[in-house]
Amino acid sequence: MAVQEYNYRAVGAGGSAVVKGSMEAVSESAVVAKLRAQGLMPLQVVAQSTTGLNQEIPWFEKRVKLNDLAVFTKQFAGLINAGLPLLRALSVLIEQTENKKLQSALTAVHADIESGKSFSAALAAQPDAFPPLMVSLVRVGETGGFLGDSLAAIARSYRSDVDLQQKIKSALTYPTIVLCIALLGVLAMLTFVVPIFEQMFSSMGGELPVPTQILVVLSRNMVWIIPLLAVLVIAVVVWHRRVKNTPGFRERADALKLKLPIFGSLVRKIAVARFARNLSMMLNAGVPLLQALEVVGKAANNRAVENALADVATSVTQGRSFALPLSKSDVFPPLVAQMVAVGEEAGTLPDMLESIADFYETEVSTASEQLTATLEPVMITVLGVIIGGMVISLYMPMFSIYEQMGQG
Repeated sequence: MAVQEYNYRAVGAGGSAVVKGSMEAVSESAVVAKLRAQGLMPLQVVAQSTTGLNQEIPWFEKRVKLNDLAVFTKQFAGLINAGLPLLRALSVLIEQTENKKLQSALTAVHADIESGKSFSAALAAQPDAFPPLMVSLVRVGETGGFLGDSLAAIARSYRSDVDLQQKIKSALTYPTIVLCIALLGVLAMLTFVVPIFEQMFSSMGGELPVPTQILVVLSRNMVWIIPLLAVLVIAVVVWHRRVKNTPGFRERADALKLKLPIFGSLVRKIAVARFARNLSMMLNAGVPLLQALEVVGKAANNRAVENALADVATSVTQGRSFALPLSKSDVFPPLVAQMVAVGEEAGTLPDMLESIADFYETEVSTASEQLTATLEPVMITVLGVIIGGMVISLYMPMFSIYEQMGQG
């Protein structure tokens, strides 16, 4: 049940002055109960409007980021291991959490636990904030009596994922900045510089070279090209937001990610590292293999990986090897299947999966650095060719005029 803001009017004991205010709660009855606990007599409780200016705009709503979950689970594990009761630990974290969406979700979790739900069930009721992987591990820790250890394991896993994301972002920051500079430079030259040269060329007379003519035509049409580009970008963003989670789109897009010329290998290594880390963590926590495979598949955030793990689950269900379908999959490198086969035979599958995760996380780090080193000269060359080509095109008529003057 989602938390909502309620406005209330109440009076104190003995009919004292009317008190007005607002509070977050999961229902009107919860507001009434809180007011009575404070010694107030509720007169009116009304939910705040969620239309018009009060309506939440999902595009600008602050999401629960992986880093927020990593910090939350680490702090929560510390409080639980220190002996704090569950509800008290939640209350402390609700006060400290800066992310409004996470704070709202934790408030709802607190209310659900007070109403009799288990911690894992309360987390599962907030799927937009807490992933299935976290819910499953919390359920296992809750049942086995080692909730603090489960939360600590989740924190380590999320911290590892955050580190991977940071490495990828750092690798892509430079080429993204260069591309933006190139685009802005082209638009600025076409909008402001080319018209000045066009006036000068028209006064000189003569026929312009083809490259210069192209720039002049583009410059004259920038008045509608720029709005058209803006509309196209907005349309693509809106379309992508609507279809990005549909099965058909994800099947094609996720498979394409693994086949990209430069980034495909990096995406594959990230997927393997995440799969191995999460599966090792769940097996060490005591989650049955088939259940762990299902949860890890959903947490992979790639339909190609999810489908490959579904084939693995089918193979295990039929009593066959875990490693065999991995070796036949296009997603997992041969090394993964070989190491899994060794771990399966030796009875050390969780440890072997952890070794695979360590290896591929190191590979991701190395590949990110190599990607940055490779893209830097390429992007500088592209920027130089684009801007330099435009400058040369603008000066070509002058070369022609000087040549004619020399011949005259």
